[in-house]
Amino acid sequence: MLLPDFYTLQSYVITNEHITAQIRIHAFHPIFQGHFPGQPVTPGVCMLQICKELTEHVTRQRLRLNTCKNVKFTSPINPLTHPEVQVKLQIKSSEDSNYLVTGSVHYENIQAIKLSLIFTPEMYASPSS
Repeated sequence: MLLPDFYTLQSYVITNEHITAQIRIHAFHPIFQGHFPGQPVTPGVCMLQICKELTEHVTRQRLRLNTCKNVKFTSPINPLTHPEVQVKLQIKSSEDSNYLVTGSVHYENIQAIKLSLIFTPEMYASPSS
């Protein structure tokens, strides 16, 4: 995990090429002291890291982000008002050993992020836990 204690993976379901995960963002993590004081917003890069870690969990490989084909941040995630989010990812392996990951992040009935990413396996590295 890039940021210790940033979030908790509360539950997840893996079926075929999909993972649906319930995440709890820790609103009092030190990162929110600067992003933004009094009005915390979950950094988009942190949400991309969570998607990477979930993809590593499914593929059982250490990955690096190769390409952000499309990432739309449609609603900010305030961890004080909406600490629990649902991450839904579809993970497809390609002929070149990359993984095309498409999906979204929601809280309540609000889509916060829509994404399409390409991850490449890192050589000589073990999967994250």
